[in-house]
Formats: sequence, structure tokens, C-alpha cells
Amino acid sequence: MISTVLVANRGEIACRIFRTCRELGIRTVAVHSDADENALHARVADAAVRLPGAAPADTYLRGDLIVKAAIAAGADAVHPGYGFLSENAGFARAVTDAGLIWIGPPPEAIEAMASKTRAKELMGIAPLTEVTEADLPVLVKAAAGGGGRGMRVVRDLAGLDAALTAARAEAASAFGDGEVFVEPYVEGGRHIEVQVLADTHGTVWALGTRDCSLQRRHQKVIEEAPAPGLSPRLDAELRATAVRAARAVSYVGAGTVEFLVAADGRAHFLEMNTRLQVEHPVTEAVFGVDLVALQISVAEGHALGTDPPHPSGHAVEARLYAEDPAHGWAPQTGRLHRLAVPGDVRLDTGCADGDDIGVHYDPMLAKAVAHAPTRAQAVRKLAGALERAAVHGPVTNRDLLVRSLRHEEFTSARMDTGFYDRHLTDLTSPAPDPLAPLAAALADAHGRSRFGGGWRNVPSQPQVKRYAVAGEEHEVRYRHTRTGLTADGVHVVHADARLVVLESDGVRRRYEVARYGDQIHVGTTRLTALPRFPDPTAQHVPGSLLAPMPGTVVRVAEGLTEGAAVAAGQPLLWLEAMKMEHRITAPATGTLVALNAVPGRQVTVGSVLAVVRAP
Repeated sequence: MISTVLVANRGEIACRIFRTCRELGIRTVAVHSDADENALHARVADAAVRLPGAAPADTYLRGDLIVKAAIAAGADAVHPGYGFLSENAGFARAVTDAGLIWIGPPPEAIEAMASKTRAKELMGIAPLTEVTEADLPVLVKAAAGGGGRGMRVVRDLAGLDAALTAARAEAASAFGDGEVFVEPYVEGGRHIEVQVLADTHGTVWALGTRDCSLQRRHQKVIEEAPAPGLSPRLDAELRATAVRAARAVSYVGAGTVEFLVAADGRAHFLEMNTRLQVEHPVTEAVFGVDLVALQISVAEGHALGTDPPHPSGHAVEARLYAEDPAHGWAPQTGRLHRLAVPGDVRLDTGCADGDDIGVHYDPMLAKAVAHAPTRAQAVRKLAGALERAAVHGPVTNRDLLVRSLRHEEFTSARMDTGFYDRHLTDLTSPAPDPLAPLAAALADAHGRSRFGGGWRNVPSQPQVKRYAVAGEEHEVRYRHTRTGLTADGVHVVHADARLVVLESDGVRRRYEVARYGDQIHVGTTRLTALPRFPDPTAQHVPGSLLAPMPGTVVRVAEGLTEGAAVAAGQPLLWLEAMKMEHRITAPATGTLVALNAVPGRQVTVGSVLAVVRAP
């Protein structure tokens, strides 16, 4: 029997595994980088071991340090979670060579399937070795790992070399393995996968299907189980292929076999992920199982039942990211002041109120999962819970998730992997509550009153406040009067520093207000208080390229120097933030008159990276 588990991971998945371990009476050990010293996963574990440094290559990708940590903490088993070293056969062997139990598949199965190139060969599929115009579009893909990292779509041959270079660099940073390959890119397909679970006694379960078609940058955003709209024939074919793939490598533990289903209904094998998936909770909800508990049971040598449990209902999961979908999905950092999702919704998170969201790791804050008897009910439940959630802190994709869940193409189950390519502009167009800025101003006025929260007993001139909401500036006006506060066309029913009640056109609305410095949250609207007079020192030289996020300069375009002629849209440099590379391009055709970016340099939001002077 396993007594103590070290989780070789961080964040949400570490916390999720710890939860099951506590329920089973198993002690837990966390590892943490210096950047994660106060992270939630390090705080909730029974013991924690420091991995010196902050970059993944120095910490969570150091298998030798993690094995030493397990031994030092008295662990007898290691769970890899997902990402990092979860699909690294060398790490799995190092764990077992140290006399520890590996809660995962055998190293031989990882070697056969974790490399997507070898997995395709095993399934009789050859990657592209010579790409021609006739092969386009193609997908450059990391051979190891997942999560959308190390992936690039190439639509013209001229961009192939650059895509290969970027994919290799990103894959090496995220997984410690820069191997990539090229495969055909299927337009308009659906991303369908099958959850498998196998024991050491020859039993392999196929726990239904999942649809993960809503993706950004090849990373899943919304997932559900079962995959809707599959014919009985296709459903059976996918499950049978998944079981065959698992048996082909004598698989043990939890894994996922992924497919791309074309518009004509043909299924294309993509890969087998030899680990637990981020989206595993939707399968747990539908089948009424705890996959982590089953992983531990299998690692202890116990047998699964002959047949898997029967599914019930439908489950949908949405990933809440600290990112700005309206501006290139740019990762966001800062203090997470509050995170609360109401209702009967499962919330898996690696963050707590007051935690800081940094630049070193994935920007996912949480996963919200709703389960209901039907798909329509589950989708409605999740959308409603997210809409009412308190998410106070950095900009997030919460509004995008709500709109996506309510989009007709999604509710009718007609989505595919091109969903955001088609609809992102509409889904991110600003639609703030028009009364939110007024509520913020009234709450602020109450909080700043000189008379203990009361109002002056004399009429006053109109008060003016300015706020930024979703990138747009809003100005509001109100007055102090003998009877309280007034605003044109709006009846102020109540106003204090935390609650404002307004009535407009006969409709009364309540607004809970929370302020954190210049950041204000009114209901679900995020505002930034603006100064009455702009700071003249905050202006930048025309043509300045500002860092859209904090991160590290990983490389500068070859041969690029000050004085060089550049073309609009030409890639100049690349930033790495939260394990993803972000390309910075020339804003216009002109001359590069300043280049402040140096590979390896850390930059903050708004830093001037370069300046391009137009002719």
C-alpha cells in the first residue's frame, strides 16, 4: 500500500492529486520552485521540498532533483501530473530505479507513445519528411508533451523554417525535448479523444469520448463528455482504436488517445497522451469515478472491474486563464484578489485569494466543471456560474468563456477547431454594463466622503470620473445634493463603498463593488480608474514596440541591428511568457532606430523593446 505520494508538478493538478490522496489517507509531498515558494500546492501538502531556481528547466524538469526530493521526504510513490516530466520515460525509470512506485504507465509504453512520431509509426502512419505546396497547410508539432506548446500551422512554404525554429525552441523550454515533426493539418475538424484506463491484469477500459474542439493556439479551452453528435459506428470505432492502441504497448494506468475527425466523418489518429489529461474531470463526472484514485489503485497492483461503470448525463469544463483574448491571448500577471464560482460547479484550482500570478508558468487559474442530465442543462449551468463568478485580479478569459458557451454554433454542437478563428472578434467585442462605471464612481464617492460616509448638505457641481473598461474609456458624471447622489437618467437607490443599487427605465439592479488600488470590480465588470489629467511623461516615441506582457526575450531576428530597414509585420523578436512564445513584429515599414531587446533579458509590461521610424 502506498503511504506517501510526491507530486512532480505544480499548481492546479498538484492540488487536485493531493485532494484525492487526503481522501485515501495518503500523505503528500510537494516540490516547488523559488517562484512557487508560497504557491497553493506548496502550502496544502503535508511536506514541501524546494527546487532552486524559477525556470522550468532548472526546477520542474530536473528529474534528478525530484527523485532526491522524494527520497528525502520519505515518499514511496511519485505521481507526475500532466506536462513537465509526465511523459518522460527516463524520469519514470529514475523513479523506479530509486525503489519508488511510479504512478503512471511503464517506461516502455511512454517511449512507444509519448513521442508522437513513434506513436504514429506504431499506428502505421508516417509523418511528412518533405513538404511541398501540395501538402499545405501543415502542422509543425512537438514530438513530446502537449498543451499546444511547440505547435505551429504553416500555410506557405516560406514560413516553414521559421515555424520549425519557433516550435523547437518552445518545445525544448516546456518539455526538455526540442524534437518536432510535420503532419497534414485538417481544416474544420473536431478534436475527439477517448479516455483509457488499464491495469496490470490485462483489463483495458475505454471511458467514453470527449470533445475538445474549442482551442486557442492548439490548447484546449472548453471540453465536454461525451462528444456530442457522433454516430454509434464512429463512437465504437474510436473506442475500439483507443483500446487497440493501449494493448499494443501493454499500457498501464490512465491515458488518452486523441483523434481529429474530419467534416466527412473520417477519424485521423493524432497521438496517445501517456498521462492524465487536464480535462479528465468531465469523464469523472459522467462515469462517477475518481481517475486519480484509480491510478493509485492500479499502481498498487489492484485489478479493475471487468467492465467500466455506465455513463450518466453530460459534463462540460471551461479553463479560466489569466490572459487577454482580445489582444492576441496575451498572458496577464498580477494579484488574484478573489476567485469564487457559485452554484453546483466543481472548481479545480491551484490559486487562492491573494496569490500572485507570475510569468514563469501556464496562465490557467482554474477549471470549472458542470454536470447535468443533458448537454443543454450542463452548458447552461456552467455559463450561468461563470457569468456570476467573482474573478478579481488580472484580465481573464471569463467573458469569452460565457459567450462561447452561449454561441449558437456551440449550443447546437456544430463547432470545430476553427471556432475561434471565425468568431474571436465578435466574442471579444466590448459589451460592458453601461451602469458599471457610474456604480464605481458612486462607491468611490461614498468611500472618500469627508463626513464618515454622509453627503454634503449643499448642492455641488457635477463630479467627473474616468474609467477604462475593456480597453475603452468611459466618463461618468454625478452630483452631491441635499437628498444624496444623483445622476442624469438614473435613480440612485442606495450607494456605499461596497454596494450600489441603481434604477434605470424602471429596472433596479444591484452592484457589488470591490476596489484594489486603481482596479475596481463592479459585479463582473473590471474597470481601471484613470487620472483626471493624463501623465505627460507616460508618452512614448511614435513607432515604439512595447512589451505586451512581462517575460523573457528568447531571441532576436537573425542579423537585426539598429539602422536596418524593416517591413510591416516582419518578425523582430520573440518573448517567452508562461511557457509560450510570443512574436513581436514591426508595426510599420521603416527603419529600426532603437533595439533594446537582448536575448535572456527580463522585461516588464510596457517596456520599450524597439522603435521603428516610418519614412
